[in-house]
Amino acid sequence: MRVVLAEDLALLRDGLTRILEAHDFEVVAAVDNAPGLSRELQKPDIDVAVVDVRLPPTFTDEGLRAAIEARVERPSLPILVLSQYVEQLYARELLGSGDGSIGYLLKDRVSDVAQFVDAVRRVADGGTVLDPEVVASLLARRDQDEPMGRLTAREREVLGLMAEGRSNAAIAGRLFITEKAVSKHSNAIFTKLDLAVSDDDNRRVLAVLAYLGV
Repeated sequence: MRVVLAEDLALLRDGLTRILEAHDFEVVAAVDNAPGLSRELQKPDIDVAVVDVRLPPTFTDEGLRAAIEARVERPSLPILVLSQYVEQLYARELLGSGDGSIGYLLKDRVSDVAQFVDAVRRVADGGTVLDPEVVASLLARRDQDEPMGRLTAREREVLGLMAEGRSNAAIAGRLFITEKAVSKHSNAIFTKLDLAVSDDDNRRVLAVLAYLGV
């Protein structure tokens, strides 16, 4: 699996490269600035990009902007964004397309190598992975909003774990219920959020986006 990595801190960039290569990823480029990232993301044979939000020259949102621009040209390009803090505006903008293959992870999570590697793989496979702190921040004002007010407390729990990128099996394990029960709650969520069955839309992703208010 071919990875482009963008991180301005040399030690972290080297560490992430070593972690990824130790888990059978091929880091085809490791850059420290937004122009370099933009060039690499134009290449057609990239499987996933791991991108710091803040890159030179201004250290504001260059990494995110480069990622968003790349997904305009290639909507399915998998992007895992790393950030030092929960930045709601950035998370909402990144998730806004609804195309999936997106992740937003706090840098603190990188210390958990298994969690980081799993996040990269899930995003590369088309999933949506959100840091639990990002989810908590984005959902803080959502619980009573319509149509979210239609959901039961359990359904909101299930949807919150969906937003973290958890599978039905993982959700079942976390909530101590059966996978069949998770599937039942999921179907209820889709119904209450007016997400009809479609060959074109991923209802799981759409439900998460609706819950986050994106």
